[in-house]
Amino acid sequence: MAKLKDQNINQDALSKVAYSLFDFTKKEKSFLVIICILVSIAGVITEYTYLSMWFGFALAAYSAIANDSIQTIGTFIASNHNRKWYWLWLFMGLIFVGTVTFSWFTYNGDVSYQRLQVPGLDRAPDNFVFLQLAAPIVLLVMTRLRMPVSTTFLLLNVFTYKAGTIVDVVTKSLFGYVLAFFIAIVVWFAMERFVKNFLKGTANPYWYILQWITSGTLWAVWIMQDAANIAVFLPRQLDVWEFVGYAGFVFFGLGFLFYLKGDRIQGIVNEKTKVTDVRAATLVDFVYAIILFYFKMLNNIPMSTTWVFIGLLGGREVAIALAKSKKLSKRKARIYRAYTLARKDITKAGIGLLVSLILALIINEGIRQEIWELITGGA
Repeated sequence: MAKLKDQNINQDALSKVAYSLFDFTKKEKSFLVIICILVSIAGVITEYTYLSMWFGFALAAYSAIANDSIQTIGTFIASNHNRKWYWLWLFMGLIFVGTVTFSWFTYNGDVSYQRLQVPGLDRAPDNFVFLQLAAPIVLLVMTRLRMPVSTTFLLLNVFTYKAGTIVDVVTKSLFGYVLAFFIAIVVWFAMERFVKNFLKGTANPYWYILQWITSGTLWAVWIMQDAANIAVFLPRQLDVWEFVGYAGFVFFGLGFLFYLKGDRIQGIVNEKTKVTDVRAATLVDFVYAIILFYFKMLNNIPMSTTWVFIGLLGGREVAIALAKSKKLSKRKARIYRAYTLARKDITKAGIGLLVSLILALIINEGIRQEIWELITGGA
């Protein structure tokens, strides 16, 4: 009898999974058709290096910006939802153009602020394999599923030819998550009483000015970190026309993203406590910008800004739960909610890391060789 009951439970679970997959394919029919077309194009043009380079860049540009919008322009979109999308786009778009132009002039055609000059990433691809072009398509699917995936892991790892570089990137990113998590707890726990009293009523107009300045600064610092994720498909030094193509495509891609109000991934931001309040959004952006600037100055090793961001939001939720609830029962409920949100975000981000590592192992023979030598002791 118990065995039969277990079989029924397993059948119910399988039925739910099957129904979920059927429901997803039914709702996302048009999106899945587009994905199939992109996969087919990737398979056809892989042997044509120049076409593959720009095709991969175009996919990476949109998928990276769409997924990472939760980090930088996510709170900006959420707290300015009543404003015209094209004003938000022009503001952030022009900051992007100005930031990458500075890098292009300063670093002799490099738009990544030297993030692609570290060993393991300093060689521009002279040929492509299918999985390298498939990586940004995978990112598009994960973005559609509202998964805060690290574009640094998923896009850079498939081009890295040294295992040590992957280890450095992962280590720096995990350190960023932990640091952001505990900084957020300290900052928001200390400020909760002030925030509780100060965030009452309608925000004064000057808060919107402060938020636009803070969000613009954060966006510029984020570009300094993550422009490498998009430019990894391109030559390490861009000429004038390549730079125009790079900056122009991203600029207009941002316009489409603002028109969609952040698309599906925006829900990751909207579900957090009071993040649509312009004052709360300003505080999030301010702390996040300081943390990213610290890591920018630390070294040129790329890192996952996504992991820093979800660490920041997770620590913020824990701090609010600890500070707001005086009764033990309410405190436990709030902490459990904060834990659930943080666990959900880190699980989804961890899936992206696992996928990127698998792709890196499949694509890069040098990495497989390094790991084999490590396991066998160089024998």
